Amino acid sequence: MPVASHVIDVLVIGSGGAGLSAALAARDRGASVLIATKSALGASNTGRAQGGIQAAVGPGDTPESHLADTLAAGHDAGDPALVRALVEDGPQAIAWLARHGVAFSTEDDGRYRVIRCGGASRERLLQAGERTGAEMVKVLRAAVRGSGADVWESSTLTSLEQVGTRWRAHIDRSGIAATVDCAAVVLAAGGGLAGEAAARGIGSTNHPDATPEVLNLAIALGAEAVALDSWQSHPTGSVWPQALAGYALPETTRAYGATLHDAHGERFVDELAPRDVVAQAILDVVDAGRGATAPNGAPGVWLDTSAIDREHGAGFTAARLSYVQRRYRKAGIDITRERVLVFPVLHYRNGGLVIDTDGRTTLPGIFAAGEITGGVHGTNRLMGNSLLDTVVYGRRAGRAAAEVSR
Repeated sequence: MPVASHVIDVLVIGSGGAGLSAALAARDRGASVLIATKSALGASNTGRAQGGIQAAVGPGDTPESHLADTLAAGHDAGDPALVRALVEDGPQAIAWLARHGVAFSTEDDGRYRVIRCGGASRERLLQAGERTGAEMVKVLRAAVRGSGADVWESSTLTSLEQVGTRWRAHIDRSGIAATVDCAAVVLAAGGGLAGEAAARGIGSTNHPDATPEVLNLAIALGAEAVALDSWQSHPTGSVWPQALAGYALPETTRAYGATLHDAHGERFVDELAPRDVVAQAILDVVDAGRGATAPNGAPGVWLDTSAIDREHGAGFTAARLSYVQRRYRKAGIDITRERVLVFPVLHYRNGGLVIDTDGRTTLPGIFAAGEITGGVHGTNRLMGNSLLDTVVYGRRAGRAAAEVSR
């Protein structure tokens, strides 16, 4: 027997950056909010994002430049209206995060530190230490817990049904059935690549909870989707040592000067090209028989991380990439002196549910934000845009969902 039905204005499914941002935005509009999340609040791909977040806040940068870079990286397959909303909201998204307490890294003069990453024409990537996504989750999770939103952890959405103009969600709360009646639903459960990678027998950077059942449920209800077969690989997934197999070295490693080499020591790609270009170049080198081989027989190419200190001086890696350095040192490798063997791993679903600029799906009263959606990134995502996407479209979807409940 289900427990008594809960009545709420806005139900948010998922608690990564998009779900947390949506919940806060809806609460700011006065809506009652319930977040249902499959495991712990904040356990998500967002928390694993190391590289940073892009926004046009640096000297000489503009949203127009960010727009052009995003469309080009996505092979002009992105929805221009969605991309424009993303980049124009970028600076205010950074300001919103900072107000909540995200401590972005700064230069000595107090300005935000911004660096150039793959596919970007400007220095635009902001960081909060080395693990920007984890810092965002920590701050937003605390804000949600203090916002008055209800939180159901260890709770899985099993079905949705429309009841008049409202929606009824059926949720499994650690084996106890519950129903939630609400005016609007925000789907922010991610793209589900961990499940896809396991089914394909390949590596993935995704959180183990990143499985695609919520995306599939929405499609089964009739929600329109786009580019579901478009995936992004992270070019520099660790191959060896075995303890770090599949760990993605952040793109900042290459932004700071690490270079890619084949088995003969030859460089073969612009390390700051878009991710799909770098990943394909690695695959091509290995297919051509010029790849290196790990002790366990796994293929890869060399990422020369020692080039970073050679370019910037001793201690730079320790200062800017201490987390990466510690992980490898624990596994027996000093990345300031030794090369690292890497190979692409499955990283991001570019496609997903069709949305408008307020996060509305094609189902009335159902909104979506983050990696579960499509159209924002085209068929290849610009590095650093995923964290921006979670905030911009999480907030937009949360605000619009709150308006439905009025």
